[in-house]
Amino acid sequence: MKKKIAIIGAGSWGTALAKVLEENGHKPVLYSNVEDQIKEINEEHTNKMFLPNLVLSENIKATTNLKEALTNAQIVLFVLPTKVTRIVARQVSEIIEDKVILVTASKGLEQQTHKRISEILQEEIPEEKREGIVALSGPSHAEEVAVNDLTTITAASTNLDAAEKVQELFMNNYMRIYTNKDIIGVEYGAALKNIIALGAGALAGLGYGDNAKAALITRGLAEISRLGIAFGADPLTFIGLSGVGDLIVTCTSIHSRNWQAGNMIGKGHSLDEVLETVGMVVEGASTVVAACELAKEKNIELPITEAIYSVLYEHADVRNTIIELMNRDPKAEAHSKDRK
Repeated sequence: MKKKIAIIGAGSWGTALAKVLEENGHKPVLYSNVEDQIKEINEEHTNKMFLPNLVLSENIKATTNLKEALTNAQIVLFVLPTKVTRIVARQVSEIIEDKVILVTASKGLEQQTHKRISEILQEEIPEEKREGIVALSGPSHAEEVAVNDLTTITAASTNLDAAEKVQELFMNNYMRIYTNKDIIGVEYGAALKNIIALGAGALAGLGYGDNAKAALITRGLAEISRLGIAFGADPLTFIGLSGVGDLIVTCTSIHSRNWQAGNMIGKGHSLDEVLETVGMVVEGASTVVAACELAKEKNIELPITEAIYSVLYEHADVRNTIIELMNRDPKAEAHSKDRK
């Protein structure tokens, strides 16, 4: 059955997901407050700033009017930078009247509160207006989804019925969706892997090879798991699509904005220079702050995460920081609860 889906955010991922939904027979409406972008989508059927080689179907509509996007929508898909999600969720709550499924396809933790995206939506949109909250996450570059490359991701929710409805929305011959009830683990994996991707990019920028990359990914996954489990995640989630899967793709691809940012830092650029050059949100740069604060709260050791924070915000030298990491006291790889 054809559904109207309001996609809040017309960046690369929101646009790619609109393409998938339209090809699956649904009615996606992209919302953005950038008038020139909306005009381009509606008149030229392109979104060149974010996906320069993609031609969109004329069936994909876009609007700067949030009420127009939300009217009669059965699904509301949030694809926004974490820092503006709460503000927009509040606006959405004031407009919608009937119950909708809320889907988050963003990856990050809110500054100060350290809340996951689903928690923000839960706080800002009352229960009587939502059928369920689903996190859509996994190894997925918008650039590849836009050209129908094979992609598998996860729809996670404590409401399995809502997760299955989202699964059905997106499934086709190039996109496969798995359901997962551990939304905590899925969201922590999605947010924290961006930090490790910054480190992977920095290693590449410094000229380190595959051995270093593999070490970072593996030990980075240990840190992601350690923090996520402390907040109630299922350990098995981190060896799935939204854990190791998303970590691999983000740490090994030039499509990743976080990898690109880390690569520039490894080559000697400051964080301010990097953010200006990349021109799009680098979620790992803000998530690392939240992760370090959460680790301190729970007394959890995250040496890689802390090292990346020190490079970004304390002007630590990248090479010296790596040497310090390598020269830490010897430890066992497998650890029990009393080992870190």
